[in-house]
Amino acid sequence: MTRRPPPVFLDRDGVINQNRDDYVRSLSQWVPIAGSLQAIARLSRAGHPVVVVSNQSAIARGLTTSDEVDRIHERMVAEVAELGGRIAGVYCCPHHPDEGCACRKPRTGLIERAASELSIDLRGGFMVGDAASDMAMARAAGLRAVLVQTGRGRLQLLLIRSSGGLEPDHVALDLSRAAEWILGC
Repeated sequence: MTRRPPPVFLDRDGVINQNRDDYVRSLSQWVPIAGSLQAIARLSRAGHPVVVVSNQSAIARGLTTSDEVDRIHERMVAEVAELGGRIAGVYCCPHHPDEGCACRKPRTGLIERAASELSIDLRGGFMVGDAASDMAMARAAGLRAVLVQTGRGRLQLLLIRSSGGLEPDHVALDLSRAAEWILGC
């Protein structure tokens, strides 16, 4: 039996769409990064289960609602589908950082839940993000860590390297370049 390609977990803000210092709070503020949706479609067409895992504390902070975040995710999933791709699932942590929940990155609760609900084998998988917390989540879950230099990525990479943090397995300019690397693995 042939094993299906490993999963690719993606952070949302700063990886798929432009990040905002004041949070992406509405559908009108959700702006995909050039090439990101096409990269997701390429990965899924190659057989990789693609799952979005995202901290969305703006919900707990009262800056947006779960319904509005769901609308953003529905649009993202639909736009990838229009490109012939598929997002297998979208999982977000709506909690405030001070709540100490198991689902907030760098903890692995979102990945564990997705793996269980979607019957995903994590072996050989990838986590693509723009923050040190994404890299830490990847390591804790046994995934290969890919840092993109969009969003907070460039600054986070400098911080990781200056503090002796968890070095990514790969650094890419953006999600499109990260997808090229993943597809070549």
